[in-house]
Amino acid sequence: MVNDIISDMLTRIRNANLAKHQIVQITSTKLTKNIIKVLKEEGFIYEFEEFGENIKNNLIVSLKYKGKNKKPVITELQRISKPGFRVYANHKNLPKVLGGMGIAIISTSKGIMTDKNARHIGLGGEILCYIW
Repeated sequence: MVNDIISDMLTRIRNANLAKHQIVQITSTKLTKNIIKVLKEEGFIYEFEEFGENIKNNLIVSLKYKGKNKKPVITELQRISKPGFRVYANHKNLPKVLGGMGIAIISTSKGIMTDKNARHIGLGGEILCYIW
């Protein structure tokens, strides 16, 4: 059993990127599905698909690479808010990852979104992770 589903998801994506795998399988929950949707909207992954039984669903995520040498689009994934130490920020204090080159995924009252969208709407929330 996994205590921190977000860390597990980020580790699976990181390991698949390092091994240059085309696809990676992730346990499907509402939270992981919404984070993967944000990654797709931001262009970090190609596609994702849900499969499995009703109780145990999984997501198959197609990773994105660029160039002939298959350099991963996702260079780094960093978990910020952890189960033992939650990190929150209001809309004025939301971080800019690498000066706007990366994204911070924020859990707000309106759902999971990027730091840019949360700043535009004027919402703060829990900072889940940084991706660049």
